[in-house]
Amino acid sequence: MKRLAAVIITVLAAMPLWGQFRNEAFQQSYNDDVANQKDSTDVLFSFKEYFGGLAHKNELKVGTLFAGSAVFLGGEQIYNRQYWKLPLVYGSILGSAGAGIYFKTQGKDDLAKYCFIGTGVAYWAMHMDGVISFKTDKYPLPGKATLYSLLFPGLGQAYNGEHWKIPIYYTAFATAYYFYDNNRINFERYRRIYKEATNHEVPYTGPIPSDVALYYKNIYRRYRDYAVLAMSLVYVLQIIDANVFSYMHDFEIVDDLATVNISPTVIAPDMSLALNPQPAFGLGLSVRF
Repeated sequence: MKRLAAVIITVLAAMPLWGQFRNEAFQQSYNDDVANQKDSTDVLFSFKEYFGGLAHKNELKVGTLFAGSAVFLGGEQIYNRQYWKLPLVYGSILGSAGAGIYFKTQGKDDLAKYCFIGTGVAYWAMHMDGVISFKTDKYPLPGKATLYSLLFPGLGQAYNGEHWKIPIYYTAFATAYYFYDNNRINFERYRRIYKEATNHEVPYTGPIPSDVALYYKNIYRRYRDYAVLAMSLVYVLQIIDANVFSYMHDFEIVDDLATVNISPTVIAPDMSLALNPQPAFGLGLSVRF
């Protein structure tokens, strides 16, 4: 019992230190300027902070503004003081959505589909406009770089000035999509063959038996899913890349970051320990980071 009590007392005494260490660890950033800590997107969302920003009572982080405007349409335009854009935002999003619902009820599915596509494009354009119009004194702003890549792959790299990365990511996208499309076509083919081979109402006279068709159907479906996963990974990777390298934009790398000097030197022995009091000649090695 005494040992258990001692352990409990030790843990309780260490909790304030752990809390301080945790706060310091998670508040570290690549830039020591505390004002620049408002650049990144946050997981937590405060309605009070968001609506206070829309009332221009406090400043908002670009991530908080983006997250709030995902539900409260036009919030980005209000915060950026571009009120004249609000009729365009509401008219394009709500108007196309309403038209799509109307055509859907009338059985005009093709027209409804195009209206809903227009709604998505207008919603995307609202966010893109909000991120572009967000004013900041810092460049590059990690939050803007992240949202640029989220809204349009490769745009975050262009914002960071790393245009050479864009062909790499788009080549990876195109390669993954090629394998997706090829495997999708083969999957659809063998699925159709399998349905025909297992349909007992209509005689099947094809050259591929049902068990072979089932085998290849599952194979191509798996490869198709792998291709979708590859495209998703490339998309996420370019978002992470835009965020990380926007933070590292001001990271200084110089040629003499680490230097090694080798020079001849005279080693004077410790007279209290050395058996031979004569000095020795050798090489001195020094490394500076």
